[in-house]
Amino acid sequence: MRGSLRLSTNERERERRVRINRQIRISPVRVIGPGGEQLGVLPVEEALAAAVERGLDLVEVAPMARPPVVKIMDYGKFKFEEAKAARAAKKKQHVIHLKEVKVRPGIEKHDFEFKTRHAREFLAEGNKVKVTMMYRGRQIAHVELGRKVLDELFASLQDVAKIEQDAKLEGRNMVMVLAPK
Repeated sequence: MRGSLRLSTNERERERRVRINRQIRISPVRVIGPGGEQLGVLPVEEALAAAVERGLDLVEVAPMARPPVVKIMDYGKFKFEEAKAARAAKKKQHVIHLKEVKVRPGIEKHDFEFKTRHAREFLAEGNKVKVTMMYRGRQIAHVELGRKVLDELFASLQDVAKIEQDAKLEGRNMVMVLAPK
């Protein structure tokens, strides 16, 4: 929720920063026509008149330049195209999730293969895998047995994964993080 609020605040700031038509007060300005051609350095009133004559808006594109650069364009269409590009970029981005596979020191062969297959699928999707070795009771006295299982699991996934965080004991759990190659 907080991230979306921050995004809308940034959009409002950007909206505020882009000046259009009568909001542009600095004169003279460098004017660019709707086709991208240079119309020269003109007073704001003349540039605005040229935009109104074409039925378009005068939009400030480079406020920090001297003189400021303005472009004659359809501002509504410009905002729509910008939003459309942002949606397309958001659709293409891939979020990496951290998936977890839990194992025990005395894991049976079939269970081990099953867990390994799931970890392989997670890595193929481009996600990271957190492998958690859980110790119960006196199993904690033989940490090396769990380490051996984790090493074996990594050996079977070595073609698709690399170790991002080596196996580390955290309380009664040993944690290892694998990342796709």
